Amino acid sequence: MERTAMNQPATSLLPLYVQPVEEYHNSILVPINRVNQELEPMTLPFIEANTKPVSCDHLKTDCIIPVFSKDNEITISHQSFIAAIQEAAYRVFPFETISNPSIRVSHIVKGRIPEAIHKPVSQLLESDKTIYYERMMFCFDIPTIHQDIDGCTLNLTIGGVRAYNEQNLYAKKSPEKFKVFIGFKNLVCCNLCVSTDGYMSNLRVMDTSALVNAAESLFRSYCMEQHLALMAAYQSCNMTERQFAQFLGRCRMYQYLSAKEKKSLPEMMMTDTQIGLVTRSYYEDEHFGKDGDAISLWKVYNLLTGANKSSYIDNFLDRASNATDITTGLARALRGDSSYAWFIQ
Repeated sequence: MERTAMNQPATSLLPLYVQPVEEYHNSILVPINRVNQELEPMTLPFIEANTKPVSCDHLKTDCIIPVFSKDNEITISHQSFIAAIQEAAYRVFPFETISNPSIRVSHIVKGRIPEAIHKPVSQLLESDKTIYYERMMFCFDIPTIHQDIDGCTLNLTIGGVRAYNEQNLYAKKSPEKFKVFIGFKNLVCCNLCVSTDGYMSNLRVMDTSALVNAAESLFRSYCMEQHLALMAAYQSCNMTERQFAQFLGRCRMYQYLSAKEKKSLPEMMMTDTQIGLVTRSYYEDEHFGKDGDAISLWKVYNLLTGANKSSYIDNFLDRASNATDITTGLARALRGDSSYAWFIQ
C-alpha cells in the first residue's frame, strides 16, 4: 500500500501565517455530542459528474458481486468496503457521533441471469436482470469533530473510492485497489478538503481485515490540527484579480505543455473544463466569488474543490488532494517561493 507524496510538506507553510499548532490545538476539536449514534447524511452531493445516490441496502440486495474470471474468486464488494472503513472509524473514534454513509455510484454494468438469455428486452422481468456499478464513492461525517473557517463549518469526514476499471478482473485473484481518505467537508457547499497525509491513493489488499487495519493506521497518523491550521492560513493570503487571472491562464496553458515542460513544474490535475468552472464561479459564487479586486486563497481553494465535483469518481480524490497542493503552492509563491511562481508570474 502506498500514499501519495507531496513535493513539499504542507506544514512548512504554517509558520508564515498562523500561530504554532500547539497553541491552535485547543480551538480545533469542538465536542457537540459524545454519544455514538448514526445520523443521516447531508442531502447536498459531495460529487456530481455522472453519479447517482444509492443506499447500502440497494448494494446488498440488488447488485451482483464481480469475480476474478480465471479462478472465480470473489472480489471485495462495495458494501464490504464501506463496512470495513466504518469499522476502522469506530475503532479510532469510539466516542464520536458518526453519520450514515452517503454513497454515489456510476458506470452501471448490466447483465441477465442464464434463464433470461433468449428473452426479448420487452419481456424482461426485474428478476431477470443483473447489475453492478463499476465505480463507487462514499463518505460519512463525524460532526462532533468540527471547526469553523471564515464562517464555514467543516466536519471531519471519512470515505473511500472503489473503481473496478482499475482492477484486472480477467486474471486470477490479486490484491485489490482502493482509495481511502480522512479530511474535512465544508458544509456550506459539501466540498471535500483532502490533504496528502490523510489520503491513501493506492491501497492494495487481499481481504477486508487488511482494509480495516490499513484504514485504521491512516486515521491514526492523520494530523487534523495541522490540516485545519493550513486551511485557516489560506484566509490571510490574498491574490489580486490580475494574479488570479494569470493563474487561470497558466492553468489553461499547462494542459498543452510538453511532457518535458510539465515535468519541471508542479502537477496541476484540473481539466480545462474545470478551470472554466472556477472562472465562472469567481464571478457567480455567492460564498467564494470575487470580493473587490482581490480574492483570498481560502476562496480560491473552495473554487477549485467545487470545480472538482465534476470529476469522475476514479479521479476525484487525486484532484481533491492536488487542489490542496496547488493552493499551498500559490501561498508560497505569493511569499516569494519559486516552486509555483510560474502559475502567477
